[in-house]
Amino acid sequence: MKKENNLSRRDFLKNSALMGAVGTLGAGAAATAALTSCGGGKTESNVLKPLKEAGTYYVPELTDMAIDGQELKAGVIGCGGRGSGAAINFLNAANGVTIVALGDVFQDRVEGLAKKLKDEKNIEIAADKCFVGLDAYKQVIDSGVDVVIIATPPLFRPEHFKYATEKGKHSFLEKPICVDPTGYRTIVATSKQATAKGLCVVTGTQRHHQRSYVESYKKIMEGTIGEITGGTVYWNQGMLWYKERQAGWSDCEWMIKDWVNWKWLSGDHIVEQHVHNIDVFTWFSGLKPVKAVAFGSRQRRLTGDQYDNFSVDFTMENGIHLHSMCRQIDGCATNVSEFIQGTKGSWDSSTMEIKDLAGNVVWKYDGEAEKANFKQTDPYTLEHANWITHIRSKKPIAQAEETAVSNMAAIMGRESAYTGAETTWDAMTASTIDYTPKDLNLGKMDMSTFVVQVPGKPVEKK
Repeated sequence: MKKENNLSRRDFLKNSALMGAVGTLGAGAAATAALTSCGGGKTESNVLKPLKEAGTYYVPELTDMAIDGQELKAGVIGCGGRGSGAAINFLNAANGVTIVALGDVFQDRVEGLAKKLKDEKNIEIAADKCFVGLDAYKQVIDSGVDVVIIATPPLFRPEHFKYATEKGKHSFLEKPICVDPTGYRTIVATSKQATAKGLCVVTGTQRHHQRSYVESYKKIMEGTIGEITGGTVYWNQGMLWYKERQAGWSDCEWMIKDWVNWKWLSGDHIVEQHVHNIDVFTWFSGLKPVKAVAFGSRQRRLTGDQYDNFSVDFTMENGIHLHSMCRQIDGCATNVSEFIQGTKGSWDSSTMEIKDLAGNVVWKYDGEAEKANFKQTDPYTLEHANWITHIRSKKPIAQAEETAVSNMAAIMGRESAYTGAETTWDAMTASTIDYTPKDLNLGKMDMSTFVVQVPGKPVEKK
């Protein structure tokens, strides 16, 4: 078996997004003013016109830990690397929380997380609370838990979220939360049901809980860069891990163990990974794309059936454009960042700075102040702290529907690249595309259906 690449996707994101980020969102207005670096006083000529009035947009309270309150018992669905990480994030985010049930397709994954919880947190998972198989998610949800952490391969997340909501459970959904239009519609409908039931749903788009991004969002909402006129978003890095097929592995077992390389499971890397960057633009702008034209290809990938590079031109609702670029190929230029242009200036996440049109820095995020004023600076833990605070405060939060917008944008870009055609929001949200294999089972599957897409049509011979 090919040894996995040592570069963790989460570590890469953390290092890239935090590198050079300087500043914090304080506990109040005075703390924020003390922890950020801004330009001089306002004059009549530079008085800012806010994009949104304060109080009309959501800003999380990013405290080191969740507020104390009711004890919460969690179940983890998907016990691989991300599920294991999310489990520890959850336990570090609050007092009075525990994990009581685990579920995964594979026994070794359940046993691995159970051992990790015992070794690191002294939490013993009862044998009758460990579930294995494609239906393990139902058993976890039905085991008496209060909340669920859903971290299975992305294809499965809409149905798992739907069942959890039907059973009245609060959900943490790792991103992406869907891989196709069918899953998108399930997510949106389920999110509305969760809201009607007063449930709290937070997604793994952790930049929404990263203080540098939240404070940047506030500055842009205050009008610091003026009206947003466009942007570029990137996730260019080396190749991710992969697993070569081993003797004795069934078709489905191999694909699930190698899931980041198969488009039916991951949605392709534009959906599975680059959605983070697209999400920053849809979040900051409040816009969704109306159409997308894209291209992409497969140059170096060794397993699976998906591409390793994409470039997308999105046209947003008000006519402005977003350029999206992502690549997973060793030996190429890397860049994981977002850039947003406005009528008065621009914001760049790679430096966490806002510049005016002359290139002068008018605001810079102060990361040293964050370290001095907060004990917890990990956004993966802060998203769980905020989720738990909402549950204990009985203040519903519904991030799934918002995250579905950026997921659908990524799906639009992917399908345009695959086909060579322009895609539209209206057509894609109504599309019957469903990536779930018709013969899904843990044994033999029709592998001839998993092919690399080729856009357009062949050259006609004369």
